[in-house]
Amino acid sequence: MRVLTDIHCHGGGGHSFGDTVEGTVAALAAHQATGTGEVVASLVSLRLPQLREKLAVIREAMAEQPALLGVHLEGPFLAPARKGAHDPAALAVPDPDIVGAILEAGSGIIRQITIAPELPGALDAIERFVGAGVTVAVGHTEADAALAQEAFDRGARLVTHAFNAMRGIAAREVGPAGAALDDDRVFIEVIADGIHVDPRLIAALFRAAPGRVVLVTDAMSAAASSPGRYSLGGLDVDVTEDGRAVLAGTETLAGSTLTLSRAIEVCVAAGVSRDDAVAAASTTAAAALGID
Repeated sequence: MRVLTDIHCHGGGGHSFGDTVEGTVAALAAHQATGTGEVVASLVSLRLPQLREKLAVIREAMAEQPALLGVHLEGPFLAPARKGAHDPAALAVPDPDIVGAILEAGSGIIRQITIAPELPGALDAIERFVGAGVTVAVGHTEADAALAQEAFDRGARLVTHAFNAMRGIAAREVGPAGAALDDDRVFIEVIADGIHVDPRLIAALFRAAPGRVVLVTDAMSAAASSPGRYSLGGLDVDVTEDGRAVLAGTETLAGSTLTLSRAIEVCVAAGVSRDDAVAAASTTAAAALGID
């Protein structure tokens, strides 16, 4: 039996991962009620003291819930120009001291980290995280294909929500997603909610990278909940009746309200075989992070 595994999820059921132990467990339960079996809890960019607190909360929740597989740090090493729904004041450059502090605070529970490889010291940081057993993803970046390829050669093995918060694929510059398509070592996340990526492009991605597409939700606390105003990393997010989550007062997407079961149906409706869609949300997702 293939267990649906979400490796990029910030919360659900009205709760964000890391806020409280009870809320973290409740967010997991909200996704499990929709068919997801296991979750890697994602955290947005945070200052180091806040990050330490949330990592400690998730560590405690993991002791209660084995279906919480660890943590994905979506930041703070992101490009300011591609920050999306991340607090710009929380962004940082991956110098050796802060990298060491993060590894110490998250020892044993950090599964994945998203890094913009153009930041000063980022390529060395990629090697250091990989050496510590953390899967590194390229994302929230201005990197071109050549720099993305250099990050892959230094050990990065994943692209965070392809086509979002990065350069797109153009005639003479294919960006990180194009570089990943050309590198069989690299897995490619996609948010298949019909909002972040055109379903026709999702279907093309499955054809172009068989066995390497990973369905993720990038869900925030409003997933498996109701429309209204929510908070993501201290920023206000408005969720509309059709499930679109945007930073308050803007059109900037702020995660999603997606569930993995819904992502599978979006892929199937786009022409992806159900077996391939289910694998992308289960065995391929686990393989991307080396989860047994």
